Amino acid sequence: MASLAEPPGARPHSRTPARSPARSPGLSPALGPSRCGEERRKAASGVVQETQVRPVDLNHAIKLLEDASNRDLEDEQLEVLKKVVKSFENGLPLKDLAQIMDILNLCAEKVNKEEAFIEPVCELIKLWGLPFQKKRLSDEVTYSVAVSKCIAQLGCLMRVPSSQVRIQICKSIISFYKMELPKKLLPGYQPTSANYKIQMAELGGLAETLVLSLALVENQLTEKLWVLKALQHLSSSGVNCKHMMKAQAASRLCLYLNGTDPSGQMVFRSSEILWNLLESTSKEEVVNELSSLECVHALKEAFVDRLINGFRHCDHQLRNDLLVIATLVAQNSAASMIESGFTVLLIVLATFTEVKIPNPLLKGLKFTYSCEDFEMKKLLFNIIGIFSKDPHALQLLSENDVIPALLYYVKPHKKPGFHDWSAAQYEELQLHAIAILASVAPLLVDKYLSCQANTLLLVFLEWCIGQDPFFGQGNSFHGTGGRGNKLAQMRYSLRVLKSVVSLYDDAVNLNLCDQGAISQLLDILKYAANNSEQKDDAILLEIQANTLFILSALCENDVHRKQELFHHEGVDLLISFIQMDPKKLHSGLGHNRLLFSALDCLWSCVIGCYIAENYFLEQQGIFFLLDLLALKQKNLCNIILGILSEFCDNTKTVMHINTWRGENDQTAAKLLIQLWRQVELDLGVQRDRYGRIADVKRPIAGSFQKEQEVTPVPSGCPSFAVVEISENIRAKLYSLLCKLGFENLPGLSAKDFVTLAIIRRYIDFKVGEVWSEVCAELKEEFSPIASDEEILKVISEVSENVGKMVTAYQTEVLENHHHQEIHEEKKTYTKIRAVHKQKEMAKKSWEDFLTRTSNYEALKKAKRLQEKSIEASKSKLKTQNGSVHSTDIKGLGTTVGSGRLVTVESTPYHLVEGPLAATGLPPKRISFSEETLSKNKKS
Repeated sequence: MASLAEPPGARPHSRTPARSPARSPGLSPALGPSRCGEERRKAASGVVQETQVRPVDLNHAIKLLEDASNRDLEDEQLEVLKKVVKSFENGLPLKDLAQIMDILNLCAEKVNKEEAFIEPVCELIKLWGLPFQKKRLSDEVTYSVAVSKCIAQLGCLMRVPSSQVRIQICKSIISFYKMELPKKLLPGYQPTSANYKIQMAELGGLAETLVLSLALVENQLTEKLWVLKALQHLSSSGVNCKHMMKAQAASRLCLYLNGTDPSGQMVFRSSEILWNLLESTSKEEVVNELSSLECVHALKEAFVDRLINGFRHCDHQLRNDLLVIATLVAQNSAASMIESGFTVLLIVLATFTEVKIPNPLLKGLKFTYSCEDFEMKKLLFNIIGIFSKDPHALQLLSENDVIPALLYYVKPHKKPGFHDWSAAQYEELQLHAIAILASVAPLLVDKYLSCQANTLLLVFLEWCIGQDPFFGQGNSFHGTGGRGNKLAQMRYSLRVLKSVVSLYDDAVNLNLCDQGAISQLLDILKYAANNSEQKDDAILLEIQANTLFILSALCENDVHRKQELFHHEGVDLLISFIQMDPKKLHSGLGHNRLLFSALDCLWSCVIGCYIAENYFLEQQGIFFLLDLLALKQKNLCNIILGILSEFCDNTKTVMHINTWRGENDQTAAKLLIQLWRQVELDLGVQRDRYGRIADVKRPIAGSFQKEQEVTPVPSGCPSFAVVEISENIRAKLYSLLCKLGFENLPGLSAKDFVTLAIIRRYIDFKVGEVWSEVCAELKEEFSPIASDEEILKVISEVSENVGKMVTAYQTEVLENHHHQEIHEEKKTYTKIRAVHKQKEMAKKSWEDFLTRTSNYEALKKAKRLQEKSIEASKSKLKTQNGSVHSTDIKGLGTTVGSGRLVTVESTPYHLVEGPLAATGLPPKRISFSEETLSKNKKS
């Protein structure tokens, strides 16, 4: 057993604040044995021997101890106790534990009167540190309830006013966690499993009893240290930690952090138990206990003591442990951090090396650049971020120059010296400081401007996109994605600018624009876009999205900035983002956020500036927006419809919208109507199978809206019918179609016209819903007079009549469409009949041809018919002074037309008149082809 007098400095403290919450099970030798439990599972190296011991009658021993009338029995009682100890020196059988505990309880009463019983009681308690003995494998389960109660009563023996007894109880409990098998066993028995006692202690609630016993040893340092050591072992179990919290262990142990202890073990053990409670139980419950003024003050004093007087490695680690606990407590708004002075101390300490202002709170502090001090610096930056969420701490943050201290890191790192942070450490502190600045700057805007923070950030961003060599380490949480580049620095600097411009403070935004922030941000946007072409990276996407947001905030409501500073270059960049591949929107890297930022920037930086709008239209920007709208993604439709509706104030926009054609030659009007139908389907609006109104009283109400009960609301509160307008996109679809016009919309079907009739009356239907709610509320609260009731009835009838009128119009549209379909069907059928008739005639002609070629009589008959037809076609008038040519071809045996080669008889010479008569040439027979004749005609 290790002596409690050993100083903790001889063995370093085991915890470091930089490690993850899942802590190593091992402990420092000074703070207790290892939690891995290897020692408790160690088996004896030699052969276990059995021993034959004469059994003791426990019933007789109990009766002897119960006899308090005869004082002369003391020697006999002591002798019986010695025999009991001797009999069970190799372990207590499970079946005898209850009687052994009865003996201990009887002896505990005698210790108050006779000191002679102290030693045998201690010897009996020592036996509880040995493995219990069992006869059967099932004994562990059979006696589990009795054993757990006995172990719980062992903790109750701390009431005995004897230092030896109390220390022995703690030693026996500690032995549960480093169990060793005895060299001899009772005949017929075997030891229980290694974890059996630990499980029984959890079942019996021993830890809670031990925490309560701390009040009994308040003024005994040695006993208190032993109890803390036992609790340290017990707190390795989550079950025990829950039992300890029932006894308010957190607040009790916190008050021991500053107890008088030359060995220094009390603060180490108490902090270790506090850590176990935080990790194994409800963190909120522990923090609530530590949030009282007494506990916070105790944490502060312990922290300051280790900060100023601690010079060992373990002291620095303990200081950081306490700082982590203080950080958790600071997250509780009810904690007395400011009242105790802990807040101002931590703020001053966080700015100690950057501001260089002497402060009496830190008198005697020596700051080094060790790993522990580096961890403390990061923890201090982190707690500044927590304090920024507390409105009461803002004055302290301003008075102690937190903004200048954080801005100290907004600069490139120079070559580190001997007494300085390393390059990797400085980069991590730099990124951490800039990240905290993003939280603090919006709260202290005046201090931010007075330190010229915008100038520093813009110069720093210029360095980020510059060509100066820099090899980022990227080996920390904030340095993610920044290895070998400056992307991490750019990312967090833009976060700071985003946080301050989101305030829409005119002084901040004007200061940024006067320094050329817009053109510089466009350069950053191009730089990030060029890098993202090589690879899609979440860091680059965040940089682009934040840059677009800053541009939106700077250019909104300022036409000069839109026209002169953003203009063509910015519009081209926005169009490139809007043309993003839709498949990337579901990549999970942040393309979705980037697209939303681009659309928001389009709304803020382009709309409202006539020149920028026209350039966007010239670059076919409206077409790209409609392409996005055609994806029918619910999260995109709302903002795109708003942009298109705003763009329609430009007279050229409507023509672009009507010109657009989507997939399958879809028009914009048809797309908008399809979106309307999809929204109504999602809302559960009643429609018949043709899309007509099914409920004329509430034509556009969804199923959820109809289920709502009438609840009277104040006049300043919107009713459900009004709130519903902002919860879907129907109002924006109506607005956009109003600007496009409801007449002469291209590419619509009859079903689309049926839906369009509803859209056209959207405002009338919505007014009717509001009046319906007014009537229902009035009837809930009052009884309207006859005239008012008549007026309300008329209003309701008017609204219902509008629904009936729209339904009638829809029916008329469907009937006209049906008649048109019938007419088109008849025309199509006529065409089909004509085609079939032509085919039949061609078939008959072919059959006649085959008949003529195979039947000579049929051929002759056809020939006679042909000749008759020819004769019938000849003119009956006789030609005077002219030659008559025969049309028959001699020797022809077919009834089909002749070939392309024909023979023409020339006119007799004596009948020739005109120019040919002078030649004196005799006539000749010349063969002409049709091709030659056509050429001669052309010439």
